[in-house]
Amino acid sequence: MARTRSKKLELSSETMESHHQQLSTNEGKGKRLWKKVKYQLVEYHSLPAYLRDNEYILGHYRAEWPLKQTLLSIFTIHNETLNVWTHLIGFFIFLSLTIYTASKVPNVVDIHSLHLPDVLKKADLHKIHAELMTSLPSLPNMPDLHKLREELRTSLPSMDMLPSLSGWHVVELLYNCLPERFSHNHTDVCVLRSMKEDVLNMIAPLVTRPITRWPFYVFMGGAMFCLLASSICHLLSCHSERLSYIMLRLDYAGIAALIATSFYPPVYYSFMCDPFFCNLYMGFITILGIATVLFSLLPVFQNPEFRTIRASLFFGMGFSGVAPILHKLFLFWNHPEALHTTGYEILMGAFYGLGALVYATRIPERWMPGKFDIAGHSHQLFHILVVAGAYAHYRAGLVYLRWRDLQGC
Repeated sequence: MARTRSKKLELSSETMESHHQQLSTNEGKGKRLWKKVKYQLVEYHSLPAYLRDNEYILGHYRAEWPLKQTLLSIFTIHNETLNVWTHLIGFFIFLSLTIYTASKVPNVVDIHSLHLPDVLKKADLHKIHAELMTSLPSLPNMPDLHKLREELRTSLPSMDMLPSLSGWHVVELLYNCLPERFSHNHTDVCVLRSMKEDVLNMIAPLVTRPITRWPFYVFMGGAMFCLLASSICHLLSCHSERLSYIMLRLDYAGIAALIATSFYPPVYYSFMCDPFFCNLYMGFITILGIATVLFSLLPVFQNPEFRTIRASLFFGMGFSGVAPILHKLFLFWNHPEALHTTGYEILMGAFYGLGALVYATRIPERWMPGKFDIAGHSHQLFHILVVAGAYAHYRAGLVYLRWRDLQGC
């Protein structure tokens, strides 16, 4: 009887232990399954309200993932993958362009310190000689001019004679020998000015005098900030409501910074010789950009129903650039650089405008909901068009730099 009871107790103990083991195994499987399910992509209707932005993208969402998994999701496939990478690649493209352009800045050369014969060796001496001869009129009241004529004829007979010229010999002729005004018969004969301009214009392509680059680099910095902020926003916004709010504010600030800084190169280099209009246009766009950033900080600004207002505000900032461009064309219509840069700026505006239109209308996903969840939806197209527009503006900036480096004001 006792043995039977003992045996029953042993069986009961074994059964309990087996049951506990089964529960432990099931709990472990449940945890692994929950962990697996927890980081699975979800559909639009399962999202918390703050992540619902585009009802035409139906699936492949990340929702409230831990920060580690959110960061690692940059290497996985979801509906934000291409949004992250299109602008992240764009950021590295513009970083490379900035470094490359900075490395190509020509050396500063002071024309007053040049060894002029060495420079003139590379120039067309026969042309310079002809220009100097025609720049010196025959004035009966100025006998010294005839002497100077003969000196120039003997000093610049050919390129072979240049090594015998001292560095300052021609400079003294140009700067010291001739007065700018002859007042014997109240007639202005600007011989020195004419000679100096003719010679310097001929050797200007050989003498590099780079102007300030800061407006160009301000634009490049604004472009890089916009692209990097956008990438970070699309990567981290799914973590939590608070972080999503911060990231969206950063994204809108980046867009405003890109648009505002895009004005700096065309305005500065077009009106660098007219400080009033230069300061007027740059001040206006700077104030407008700051106002847009402050308005974007309002919580209501991120609601989906304000999508069209957001796009319109940014479009309006870009459209305000029409005034300085038209003004530039009016002032420099005969300069090919003005037309060249305007072409790039029209192309940039077309890319930005088309991007804003696609963003606001949510094309093409609105035509086939769910078909463009991973690739091809409006925000990805918007990102590509923004990078293309910024690159067109970069090309315009290079034209501005070459123009002003060679011609100055």
